[in-house]
Amino acid sequence: MSEADRVCREIRAACEPEQTVAFVSGNFNVVHPGHLRLLKFAAEQADILVVGVNPDTTPGVTLAQDMRLENVRSIAFVHHAVRLEDSATAFISRLQPTIVVKGKEFEDRINPEQEAVDAYGGRLLFSSGELRFASLSLLERDANVDISTVRKPQEFPKRHGFDISQLKGLLGKLAGMRVAVIGDLIVDEYVTCDAVGMSQEDPTIVVTPLMTRTFVGGAGAVAAHAHGLGADVSFFTLVGDDEASRFARSTLEQHGVNFRPFSDQTRPTTRKQRFRALNKTLLRVNHLRQHPADADIQKQMLASVENALKTCDLLLFSCFNYGCLPQDLVDAITERAKAKGVMMAADSQVSSQTGDVSRFKGMTMLTPTEREARVALNDFISGLAVVSERLVERARAKHLVITLGAEGALINTMTGVGTFSSDRLPAFNPSPKDVSGAGDSLFMATSMALRAGADIWQASYLGSLAAALQVSRVGNLPLTTAELVREIDEAGFSQE
Repeated sequence: MSEADRVCREIRAACEPEQTVAFVSGNFNVVHPGHLRLLKFAAEQADILVVGVNPDTTPGVTLAQDMRLENVRSIAFVHHAVRLEDSATAFISRLQPTIVVKGKEFEDRINPEQEAVDAYGGRLLFSSGELRFASLSLLERDANVDISTVRKPQEFPKRHGFDISQLKGLLGKLAGMRVAVIGDLIVDEYVTCDAVGMSQEDPTIVVTPLMTRTFVGGAGAVAAHAHGLGADVSFFTLVGDDEASRFARSTLEQHGVNFRPFSDQTRPTTRKQRFRALNKTLLRVNHLRQHPADADIQKQMLASVENALKTCDLLLFSCFNYGCLPQDLVDAITERAKAKGVMMAADSQVSSQTGDVSRFKGMTMLTPTEREARVALNDFISGLAVVSERLVERARAKHLVITLGAEGALINTMTGVGTFSSDRLPAFNPSPKDVSGAGDSLFMATSMALRAGADIWQASYLGSLAAALQVSRVGNLPLTTAELVREIDEAGFSQE
């Protein structure tokens, strides 16, 4: 059976008897606004939209079929993207879609598809769709990496006696580090929309989804980032029995992470949808449960983590307070890690829920935001320096990096009993595209650098550089050593 026959059979099997199918074919070298309008029109004519991507031998094709196929698959309203092996007409005869759609410019031409659709009673429609969709260049700008806005401060390294170029040697020490990450997995969906306008019936913003991109986020992103910098990573987390968990497994295994999930039938895999238009996030929808894992699952997780600690160099707690890390489990893991001399660091995010980063005791480093630090102390009045010192003492942490968003980060380290040294790093990227992964990348890179022997000043500088690269793009894609080395070699700098 040919691939085309197999695909046709699968599509027909997936369709309900009453569902209609629309079909569009083309080269799709670069998916442009005209394609989006045509495909949106076709999707509105039927229940299921199937798009055929022409073979590489087709006149006018300039990109490989696999690449063109992936571009079409990323469009939200395309249900099936199909690799055509011969002519579109031959595939139409096999699939027998209800409707075949072609651009308006073909209406007055000879169309070989007409005979095929007439043979089984289908319809051939001509339309170029509506003209109201935003330019695809906005979508591409949203997705592509652009590190041109990264500015590396020069005075900070001078104050602390290191040169930025030395960080390349530090990166070389991260390769082969054995890292265990435990925390809340999040699957992030970015739905890029066309902003249609305001509803005339009520004050509601109206958008049309154009493209969906899905990424592994939360503690999963920390694990993927660590592997991107050369670590051998094991990741322990909670998942539901759903498509999101299967996506996470597939993605993390592709990233080289040893994925060790524990299934909890009482919760879905945490999923966050972000609806974006014109490079701005309009709305975030969270699909999650926040109750703690039950006692049996906690015992299983503890046994698995304890076994990993036998060969572990660094343990990272990446907590989003969604139930993966109840206090008893944190205390038990911490006790065993200390007994084995494993360095630990923790990040506890409370952006839209409650939590207490100080519950992670005896960490080498904590990386809260200012709000998270103040929530932990219930102190919204004292100066930031006082809050920093109090949090270090309460959590018995060695280093504290308080992230301040557009204002950078405040670094605090205990230099003796009751004595502290502090400094501030400005934000390296004044024009971020998506700040959702900044804390994850800073936490991971700074922790690994500390474990490799760097002091807190070098480590936090490397972590801030990692965060700057991360917010240069949309989605929590894993950083790589090559990206950081390339940026270290760039000449861009700023005065503090």
